Amino acid sequence: MPSVRSGWIQGLCSLAHHPSALHFLADSGAVDTIFALQGDPSLFVASAASQLLVHILALAMQGGASGSPISEAAAWPICAQKIVNHVEESLHSKATPQVTQALNVLTTTFGRCHSPWTGVLWGRLSPPVACLFERDPIPAVHSLMDLLLSVARSHVLNFAACGLWEMLAQTLSRLSPTQAGPLALGTLKLQHCPQELRTQAFGVLLQPLACILKATTQAPGPPGLLDGTAGSSLTVDALLSSKSACVGLLCQTLAHLEELQMLPQCPCPWPQVPLLGATVTILRLCDGSVDPSSSMGGRLCGTLGGCVRVQRAALDFLGTLSQGTSPLELVLEVFAVLLKTLESPESSPTVLKKAFQATLRWLQNSHKTPNCSDLSPDALLFLGELFPILQKRLCSPCWEVRDSALEFLTHLIRHWGGQADFREALHSSEVPTLARQLLQDPESYVRASAVGTAGQLSSRGLQATSASPENPLAQQGLLMDLMHILSTDSEGFPRRAVLRVFTEWLRDGHADVIRDTEWFVATVLQAVSRDLDWEVRMQGLELAQVFLIQAMGQPSLHCPYTVGLPEATSPRPHPEFLQTLCRLPLFEFAFCALLDCDRPVAQKACDLLLFLRDKTTHCSGPQEAGDSPNSASVEAVLQRWREGEQGQPLGDLEPEAMLAILRSLDLEGLQGKLAKSSDHVEKSPQSLLQDMLATVGILEENEADCY
Repeated sequence: MPSVRSGWIQGLCSLAHHPSALHFLADSGAVDTIFALQGDPSLFVASAASQLLVHILALAMQGGASGSPISEAAAWPICAQKIVNHVEESLHSKATPQVTQALNVLTTTFGRCHSPWTGVLWGRLSPPVACLFERDPIPAVHSLMDLLLSVARSHVLNFAACGLWEMLAQTLSRLSPTQAGPLALGTLKLQHCPQELRTQAFGVLLQPLACILKATTQAPGPPGLLDGTAGSSLTVDALLSSKSACVGLLCQTLAHLEELQMLPQCPCPWPQVPLLGATVTILRLCDGSVDPSSSMGGRLCGTLGGCVRVQRAALDFLGTLSQGTSPLELVLEVFAVLLKTLESPESSPTVLKKAFQATLRWLQNSHKTPNCSDLSPDALLFLGELFPILQKRLCSPCWEVRDSALEFLTHLIRHWGGQADFREALHSSEVPTLARQLLQDPESYVRASAVGTAGQLSSRGLQATSASPENPLAQQGLLMDLMHILSTDSEGFPRRAVLRVFTEWLRDGHADVIRDTEWFVATVLQAVSRDLDWEVRMQGLELAQVFLIQAMGQPSLHCPYTVGLPEATSPRPHPEFLQTLCRLPLFEFAFCALLDCDRPVAQKACDLLLFLRDKTTHCSGPQEAGDSPNSASVEAVLQRWREGEQGQPLGDLEPEAMLAILRSLDLEGLQGKLAKSSDHVEKSPQSLLQDMLATVGILEENEADCY
């Protein structure tokens, strides 16, 4: 059984720490068994066996790790010699699985061990590793690349002396474009990589996009992108060999370049213009709007036409390229291809979602004026063409499209809802009305997104029906609609969205909330306390905490101009506030949530009550036993709580009774218990014995044997 073999390996891992274990493992044949388990059908067992070999090798070499490296491997401990000899034999094997096993052991070794002896190990095994590149085909390519990068990240090797950089350069030139891509990206991530090797690796990543530009333009490609592409013939072959090869290479290249641009090791200068042009060209190849200038371009049109995978990868990279500086004519081309993608009936829901995300990023970065977030004139013209398309997508029969359109609209309002030109463009469309109607959508995900959009529209004063002194029901209508969703919607996603909107409204002082805050909080918490969704209850506690912070006058952010001033003492809660708190279901809701079956809810309730107790400590001094007329009712409440009867209402409580309950609870102790995960119970000896008894059956003789 794989579980038995895995357990045996874990046992040996613990046994290896014993002083006499290494001799025992070498003499008893256990190491040979571990060698065999490297080829186990179970991937978990095979991986554990390889890691155990590394663990044993590291333990065996601990004696020599503290001093200077042992120049002769023959002086190594017997157990270490046995493992290294096995790895070396496997590297010379003609069987690819054995070569892969040896490479994986070495990769893990150089990744975990950073002692001088690893330099001696690489000096011995680098020749057989180099010989692997002489084979045709090269075996275990991915494992071989992982090993080279693991060695290159070592802190104890002299790379120039051991010839690692030359080996990496030769590997990049010998591998196919698809194989060389991951190695090129890994090489560019290295901190101490020679500039010549970095240039070669970056050229490998750029070759596919250089071929795209060359195939679709009459003029030569932009300088700086096609330079040094001596291996471009291999790339052309890979692009034209089959649709799967072409799609795979382009998706891999776009993903690698997207990751590279975000890294500190990003090449400088970054070829922003040619990369942006190539990405736009790829999207046009996918939508069929490119007029190819060569036979290769015609074949690429047929291969990439309507390819969703390439469109998604290109849109992701296009969004990342928005952070760079681009000429205006190229930015207008980006807006044009985004509009075409968003408008095309052929665009899939996932492509539309990526297009919305890329559009948002380009709108955010279309201005380059410091400390200015206003939309540029070109972006405003783009929005004028975008809103009719957005209206169409809000009415799409596909719920994923409606959902993506609502999410995009919410982000637009959050960023530019206060800008006059944006507000005018939005008001001139039917978008707010359509978004409001989607509160009744049959799909719960769409209803949840519509709730967030409606909340943003209301916060910015952009609701579909404008509120005025003559028509105050416009805003009240939305508030009651959201209350209705919170109380009656059968799905959890819309209810969670309503709580997020209400919490934001309360925090920002929304007009509907401050009109009657007590009624608002009471109504929301009454609905939340009956909700079966733990995330709704969690968000309800967050709303309660925001209310407490605001009611007690606690600032949520520290003012930067008060640095160095003496701290003012926290204001004591006003007696009227304590009366209000007793009228609201807030305390009862948090009190009952202390023993919620979902641990995050109980933790949040405990934190909330601790906050409330700390802020009300000075409201009343400690009471003597029986001193309060409510002591009997307080004890009855606590008794019911200890017995688990949290479902019963607390009834009307006076402020002193509420404060007495807070003082009587061991909230710190409960907080400590809730901070523990379930592992301390599941891995306890008692739990283990219970599992054993459940396996063999509850019989007296078995019970005695287990204990």
